[in-house]
Amino acid sequence: MKSESSQRRFLSFPAVHPCEAISPATLLRSLITLAGDIDGFRSETFTCHRRSAREAIRQVGAILEFLQDISSSSSSSSLSKSTVLSFSELHVTLQKIRLLLGDCSSRGARLWLLVRSDRVSGEFRLLIRSIATSLDVLPLDFVDSSPEIKELVRLISWQAWKVPIETDADDERVAGMVRSIMKQFEHGYAPDTENVEEVMDHLKIKNWAECNEEISFLESELFSCEDSIDAGVLSSLMAFMVYCRAVLFHSDSDSDSRSGIANRRSKQSTRFQKDSLLSDINLEDLKCPISLELMTDPVTLSTGQTYNRSSIKRWFDSGCLTCPVTGEKLTNANMMVPNSTLRKLAEQLCRENNIQTNELNNNKRDLSKTVKPGGSAAAIVMRMTASYLVDMIWTSSSEQVKAKAAYEIRLLTKSNLFNRDCFVQSGAVPWLLKLSSSSNPSAQEHSVAALLNISKVELGRIAIFENGGLLSLLRVLTHGIKVEARQNAAAILFYLSSIDEYRKVIGEAPEAIPALVDLLKRGTYRGKKNAVVTLFGLLIFPGNLPKVIAAGAVPALINILSIEKEDLIDDTTAVLARIAEKPEGAKVILRSSALPSVVQVLRSSTSRSGKEHCVALLLSLCHNGGTKVARLLDEFTTLMPSLYSLLTEGSPHTAKKARALLNHLHHSHEESCPAGSVPPQYQQDQWSVSAQ
Repeated sequence: MKSESSQRRFLSFPAVHPCEAISPATLLRSLITLAGDIDGFRSETFTCHRRSAREAIRQVGAILEFLQDISSSSSSSSLSKSTVLSFSELHVTLQKIRLLLGDCSSRGARLWLLVRSDRVSGEFRLLIRSIATSLDVLPLDFVDSSPEIKELVRLISWQAWKVPIETDADDERVAGMVRSIMKQFEHGYAPDTENVEEVMDHLKIKNWAECNEEISFLESELFSCEDSIDAGVLSSLMAFMVYCRAVLFHSDSDSDSRSGIANRRSKQSTRFQKDSLLSDINLEDLKCPISLELMTDPVTLSTGQTYNRSSIKRWFDSGCLTCPVTGEKLTNANMMVPNSTLRKLAEQLCRENNIQTNELNNNKRDLSKTVKPGGSAAAIVMRMTASYLVDMIWTSSSEQVKAKAAYEIRLLTKSNLFNRDCFVQSGAVPWLLKLSSSSNPSAQEHSVAALLNISKVELGRIAIFENGGLLSLLRVLTHGIKVEARQNAAAILFYLSSIDEYRKVIGEAPEAIPALVDLLKRGTYRGKKNAVVTLFGLLIFPGNLPKVIAAGAVPALINILSIEKEDLIDDTTAVLARIAEKPEGAKVILRSSALPSVVQVLRSSTSRSGKEHCVALLLSLCHNGGTKVARLLDEFTTLMPSLYSLLTEGSPHTAKKARALLNHLHHSHEESCPAGSVPPQYQQDQWSVSAQ
């Protein structure tokens, strides 16, 4: 009867009422399980509200003894209706108490629980009074239990009504201290370090990692919060914890980046290594083939393939009426059968491993919420923190200290637009650029990663370029100590290439395009992807095409078509299509024997954009290569079916290009073949090509 939901909001307590037909024995067993879970909590795990939590645990512990006594009697399976009714209400209350205690013992939620003390105390008061209500209507005289146990239940009922449930005095005092600190921030004053340390001591936040847990929790709450008042409080508290993390605690940036970034990627797999009834289930089997996210609402099509409802609906809405996995055409897109078995399996897997579905899906957050700070205090705190970290890089003689500051900047600019502006305005860019030439691998990696985050806003791109960032980035791109730094340098060039005048300047740097092509050949998957999209951006300026060709980009791009993942292939075909628009580009592509790979991608790709790029590429090759290309394409028997299918299943834009390519091939064949001689692949209704 567990009611926990992986989508449950913090400090919300959904509970499922037992059904009317539930057997007394089943209800009793479930109550004992619930009470046992609650009795298993220990007061030392609570940093706030310890007295209220201890009282709830004590009362439920006594109730557990009562329930176990009933369970051991011979009449446990024949409880009266009034007893079952009372126990059903008690069951709902215990569900909520278990959730409340779980929230109060959550790592990362300590500060939020402290400032919400009145709300939390109110919840404890309500639930403990609910225990009294359930016990008051319990007909103890008709329950088979010892007199001593019954007397204990009466005592618990009386105490549940009378015991005062209030916020602990220490909690109230420290919560007031937090409010005072936030007022100081609002007036532009840094708080007394001793007061900040006292707050941290009360919350038992002893190091950088625990402080970071608080920030992560507050950030996740902020992104899911719809109440503007709560959002403002969350934003201010998160800024306060960011200040504490930067000023009070010192990270080991290298180990923290490994535990915070690399280990986060493997968090799911390590959790699933625990002993579990579901240990033999492959997580990948529970992910949607389209979105690669955990299927929380799986539906099965007539082909037998299962997808997340929202993902397959978007697929159908985009005009694709085929099964994404099998390619089979579907006669009815509405024939989607809910797969409840798979959904329950996914929920059980998450529940047994304490994983929330949003952790697995890693859904993208709405960064538009971070354009402005949540309040004046949050804005001032962030500006103070930015100035403090920039000063650390500027004044410290230790490369390790500078690396730690760069790591903090990297974290703070990762998913917050306002923070990026703060660091640009605080003068972080020139110091990060200088640090990017450091011989310390961590300092270089974190400074370049921070610059990448900053380059995602226009002010950041301008600041990087105007502070001589191009030379620094090219130095990292060609001689970076770590591959991550080189990849990120390429990504920064991509963002810089979004500004018209910068494309020409980047292309004129002798080492820029050759370095990108080298990354294209020898880089990791991410490095290749960054190089591909950067080349695409640079090619918007026509003068860069000869340099891209001269650097040997075309053979490297064609090689990717046969060995890499589909999303990288999509980007690669887009670059090749751009190159093929010019006669000199088409000539190099044809010399590189690209046609077999392009036709294969067109046939096998499940990506709409990938297919469109392939058609555009082939069309440009035909226009610039003449009838010779059309004759070469005649040799590929799979080409015509692929093009004809795009007329009905592709987007309007793709269908238009496919129609143009088909017409071009038809006309070329009519000119080169004797009258009446039409190859089998052209024996379709040609009028359908021009009429659609």
